[in-house]
Amino acid sequence: MSDHGVVDLAVIGGGINGAGIARDAAGRGLKVLLCEKGDLAEATSSRSSKLVHGGLRYLEYWQFRLVREALSEREVLLQAAPHIIWPMRFVLPHSAEQRPAWLIRLGLLVYDHLGARNRLPGCRRIELRQAPEGAPLKPEFTLAFEYSDCWVDDARLVVLNALDAHRRGATVLTRTAATVARRAGGLWQLEMCDSTGATHRVNARALVNAAGPWVEDVIGRVAGRQATRHMRLVKGSHIVVSKFWHGPQAYVLQSHDGRVVFAIPFEGELCLIGTTDVAYSGDPNAATIDDGEIEYLLAVVNRYARHPLTRASILHAFAGVRPLLDDDTANPSAVSRDYLFELDTEDGRAPLMSTFGGKITTYRRLAEQAVENLMPFLPNRGRSWTRSAPLPGGEMPNFVAFVADFAARHPFLPTTLAQHYARLYGTRAEALIGDATALGDLGQRFGGWLYEREVQFLVDTEWARTAPDILQRRTKHGLHLDRDGEARLERWMATRGVLAP
Repeated sequence: MSDHGVVDLAVIGGGINGAGIARDAAGRGLKVLLCEKGDLAEATSSRSSKLVHGGLRYLEYWQFRLVREALSEREVLLQAAPHIIWPMRFVLPHSAEQRPAWLIRLGLLVYDHLGARNRLPGCRRIELRQAPEGAPLKPEFTLAFEYSDCWVDDARLVVLNALDAHRRGATVLTRTAATVARRAGGLWQLEMCDSTGATHRVNARALVNAAGPWVEDVIGRVAGRQATRHMRLVKGSHIVVSKFWHGPQAYVLQSHDGRVVFAIPFEGELCLIGTTDVAYSGDPNAATIDDGEIEYLLAVVNRYARHPLTRASILHAFAGVRPLLDDDTANPSAVSRDYLFELDTEDGRAPLMSTFGGKITTYRRLAEQAVENLMPFLPNRGRSWTRSAPLPGGEMPNFVAFVADFAARHPFLPTTLAQHYARLYGTRAEALIGDATALGDLGQRFGGWLYEREVQFLVDTEWARTAPDILQRRTKHGLHLDRDGEARLERWMATRGVLAP
């Protein structure tokens, strides 16, 4: 058994909310332990539409506070992590069957001015017959509107928060499930079990339940408490196809049911299409895209695309379960993406805070509020700090200039590989390159642009233990490797004893 002693805060859940809370608390000088039953961002937080956005469609549901907060956070995150978050323009072809043009234009003007927008251009009208953005669309679509939001590498955002928490003193235990938590002597006694079967124990002054889809399970099965709030699980699925247009813009496509589907540039010449909103009641780990969702996404795209997509066009697909706060809304698409906390204390001590809802864009603000709410129960430490602090690798005034400088200092790197390292690791790419002065110094090439040195870097610094940790979450190399390349990586990890049981 491993005894981790007494900490100020124990966090259950290694998704974006748990990692964000651990980072915020550790940066205030609190002693923190984070446990995650699988890999960081293994579930919901790596299966999103990968957007940092205000949520234009939430205006239709009058969620102005949520949109304002998200738009403000969009600017904060863009500055904190310019290597994994960058601006993107979204083209919304007008379909009079769904929403009148004046309403869309009004909504975009509100969107532009509701929150901070210091670094992003505003909305504009596009005549599709003359503009290149109209080339991939059917000729009957003649008008579009364009606005700004941001793209994010969602899984890397989680890892960078956990990495920063660790740098600031937090203990991060991946593949370590919380099994039992009970109050004793004004503390929480938390027992955990790792993938080898070994038991870990920690005493904590406060316990945070950021388990996402499993938040109610942690309240009941682990903590032995009764939840007063409930989750609404909604499955969102995506497909990946070859990009069917030229240019860096994304498209926002309206469906006949009033929802919108994004078509987003992804991994170079690929395109990410999603998402669906389907009520879900099964095991979140077992969520997969179904035939109905595939047909739905293809139908929405083919309503607009000049050259239709088929099932044969699909190169990859994934599904994730979003844990939304149950607000008794019948339509899954209308369920609020807002968040709240449930606080359970005993005699004013040993609080259990459970987080319900939330979205990637507002995770930092959620984390800040969570720790602020717990401060009366914890040693009097530092104030909030994350609003102006870069995430690891994001310490740069200008990303474009950084990439140019990085490539110039490492001329042996092919342009695509230099951009890959700069984009995923930012200023940390220097530590990855180390003393390498030629491609041969990067070790075995598994396929695509994946070399042994990057794998070792991920194992050594980012808790990567299996091939999917590397190919699906820390990077997206899995989209570019064939089965032989994956097998070589698996053998490499197995021979070095890296693979988790």
